[in-house]
Amino acid sequence: MSQTAIRSACLPSGQDVSFFEEKGYWVSPVIFSNEELERIKEHQDMVYRGQYELGREPVCNWLEGQDNPAALRKTDNSHWADGTLRQLALDPTVGAIAAKLMNADAIKLWHDQLLYKPARKSAKESANVGWHQDFSYWQCAQEPTLITAWVAFHDVDLSNGCMQMVPRSHKWGLLNVSDFFEQNMDSQKDQMDVPDGEELTTVPIIMKAGQVSFHHALTIHGSGANTSGEPRRSMAIHLMTGDTVYSGRPRGEGHFNAKMMAGRVGERFEGDAWPTLFAAKS
Repeated sequence: MSQTAIRSACLPSGQDVSFFEEKGYWVSPVIFSNEELERIKEHQDMVYRGQYELGREPVCNWLEGQDNPAALRKTDNSHWADGTLRQLALDPTVGAIAAKLMNADAIKLWHDQLLYKPARKSAKESANVGWHQDFSYWQCAQEPTLITAWVAFHDVDLSNGCMQMVPRSHKWGLLNVSDFFEQNMDSQKDQMDVPDGEELTTVPIIMKAGQVSFHHALTIHGSGANTSGEPRRSMAIHLMTGDTVYSGRPRGEGHFNAKMMAGRVGERFEGDAWPTLFAAKS
């Protein structure tokens, strides 16, 4: 991973931005090469072995030989631990795309999630990601001025548990059902209070390795089981606009970003904990 310049050919057009504003998601062209992805996967495995080359432990890391191999692996802030993963989480092209989609002058890292969905070995194992809105977990932010960039390390489709989006759901506000860890996704859909005049439809986000999907913090999304026989690897790079401020809401106080703000209600998330991916030239 040595790329530092913005890859302008990957930036969204005006039509792409309009699609994102209407649907709540958008998929980029291929940004990362197979060679880059192979190196990223090597460093992903280093983190799972507890090898932290930057000397800092990430949040909630899955560890080899200690944790359930059939479980979904979700490591928060892997960029604290590893230089290659940090370079991915702070990629300037990803930041520039997010800025265009969110009509923002600056994009900062909210946090990253390194993800590994193991292949299902029995009907009892699924490692689903339940239907959820990211902002339901991020209410330490005053407004949903956040966007996620999901980097596919492999080709993904329904067979290996690709993400699925609910178009237009970012226009519905926070719904009554949102649970990342829920395995019964059909039951979740039955319980959702969908606004009058709207329809809950799902769209599979089929991608090539190295593509990046973007979705708004209120867009409902989830993913099913990996039945492909091989693990599905990815990183979710959670991002915020430069004017995102700390709310102090009780429902958001459990998030580690809230704890790092140390009670500074109404102030922007600024400092080393939230590095900048993109800033417009003045």
